[in-house]
Amino acid sequence: MKEKVAIIDSLGAHGSSHHFYLFGQADGLSKCNLDVSIYTNNVTPNLNYENVKFFQFYINIFKSKLKIVSGVRYILGSVFSLFHARFSGVKICHYHLFHVNILVFFDFILTKLLGMKVVYTIHDVVSFKNSNPNEKLAKWIYKRVDKLLTHNDFSMRVFKEHYTSIGTEIDVIPHGNYIPFLNIQTDIITSKILLGIPQDKKILLFFGIIKKVKGLELLLNSLKVVVENNPDVILVIAGRVWENNFSVYQKIIDENNLADHCIIHNKFIPNEDVDHYYASSDLIVLPYKQIYQSGVLMMSMSYEKAVLVSNLPPFIDVVQDMETGFVFESENPTSLANKLNLILLDMNNLERVRINGSNLMKKKYDWSAIALLTKKSYQSIL
Repeated sequence: MKEKVAIIDSLGAHGSSHHFYLFGQADGLSKCNLDVSIYTNNVTPNLNYENVKFFQFYINIFKSKLKIVSGVRYILGSVFSLFHARFSGVKICHYHLFHVNILVFFDFILTKLLGMKVVYTIHDVVSFKNSNPNEKLAKWIYKRVDKLLTHNDFSMRVFKEHYTSIGTEIDVIPHGNYIPFLNIQTDIITSKILLGIPQDKKILLFFGIIKKVKGLELLLNSLKVVVENNPDVILVIAGRVWENNFSVYQKIIDENNLADHCIIHNKFIPNEDVDHYYASSDLIVLPYKQIYQSGVLMMSMSYEKAVLVSNLPPFIDVVQDMETGFVFESENPTSLANKLNLILLDMNNLERVRINGSNLMKKKYDWSAIALLTKKSYQSIL
């Protein structure tokens, strides 16, 4: 009989492409002879993967502006999901954590009371904020969870250095690619017309939610030097601001007369437009100052696009400079500008690196291979 696993995830497709991760993980696990169910919210579409069960018990949890209403809806969703999982014979509940709060505590307690094992994939192992009001709660939960997973050795090391008293076993399970979920556009002209992007320019893309730690200001400060050598360059900024103010970036654009070299789409990017942004771009730039694992990186390379990243450990764990991508010195706009000028000088080399990066995604970050590692982690706690 197959072991039964439930992926419990209230976030799903809300505001991101996180649901692709869930389905990639679930499909890979099902191919490893596990019985897999996804429990998520009612805005996440069912991708109808064979042998993956799909349930939407988290109803309208993002609809209300009142936290107490959202909280009650969340709790009801968890109760229905966990009881359904338990009476379906599930032995392991796998959660994806971006932070710890009282609702995470509720899920943990209920899962344990129902006699199921708890596995956490921790996406942000330590908060980027200076303080975490739920630090004690996080420590309490992490000491008692059955298994912790991180995406790379760097995240595991940071976790162990921060939570020195926690002896829970941690396994490294890489982030898989997005290839099964993408509709790569080959008609670049049509994509550019749809987005209002010029046909005859070299296009740099900064994509995703704009957070302070993502270093957009570094890219803008380097852009003035780049356009002096490459006047045909356009930077497309596609994504909404989060806990930030775009006026900081607009000031840099205005002071350096970069308006003619920037296309700003400061908004949520719907899934149906994402294909066109990537199709329209020659190079994806990730000038991040802090990161544990980047879905944008995996997405970009899955779209068969060349990437330029800062030399943070999680990035260079994936990207080899001048081979599978390009790397510059983190938080150094001069290094970023020099690397951009070097890349744009040789578009044939850019194409070679792009192909190498695409092949890397297909070979090393396939969900079936990642599922084997995940299944091994599960087996160690059963």
